[in-house]
Amino acid sequence: MAVSTIAIMQPYFLPYAGYFRLFSASELFVIYDCVQFPRRGWVHRNRFLDHSGNERWLTLPLDKAPQDVLIRDLRFASNATELLSARLRPFSLAATDLESAAPILDALRDVSDYPVDYIVRLLERTVAYLGLRWSVIRSSSLRVPGSFRGQDRILEIARRLGARRYVNAPGGRGLYDAEAFAKSGIELSFLAEYTGSTASVLTRIVREQRADLVRELACPQVEVAQPRAHSMGATADLQIVD
Repeated sequence: MAVSTIAIMQPYFLPYAGYFRLFSASELFVIYDCVQFPRRGWVHRNRFLDHSGNERWLTLPLDKAPQDVLIRDLRFASNATELLSARLRPFSLAATDLESAAPILDALRDVSDYPVDYIVRLLERTVAYLGLRWSVIRSSSLRVPGSFRGQDRILEIARRLGARRYVNAPGGRGLYDAEAFAKSGIELSFLAEYTGSTASVLTRIVREQRADLVRELACPQVEVAQPRAHSMGATADLQIVD
């Protein structure tokens, strides 16, 4: 397999709309499921509006797992269907365009699979709703050894996929060294800062017009990180590209 541009992200539970710009900006989206589950992250929880219009946390009913469990190895609790049904009751899920949103809402209630399958299915149906391309692979399928960590793991995934460009969310600027990517023959780039709502995409699907969301995410701006050597090592300047 050889692709030009890849994005790599953990599978988030109905994340904010800006997350989906990575699907628009890449040829292949890598579901980063071969790393440790972040218990305070967004893989298994998010905030949604309740019937009073207030934001509340919704946490997926996961089974107990070791501290170092990988995302791909998560499991739902044995009574997850009943637990999730009860946890969903406080939330307002009456979509403006119920017919279009129905596949997402149906997937939201179906916890018959493993958590990573459940989250990926929600992402896939949201991508379809937004009119974006679904070209996805799971990082666990590449069997990258555990000895590769952090940036080196990202570079190894990119190498195995034959990628020439890696595009990341803007929050990743402090995590990666543009020079290291350049030495590997890979261009490091970032999405421009997102100025839209940070509410869950589901909140926006329920309350906003589909066409507005589609238009917002269609052509994200990407910034190329340029290596620059100095006495303390390599940093990166950002150059705007169309």
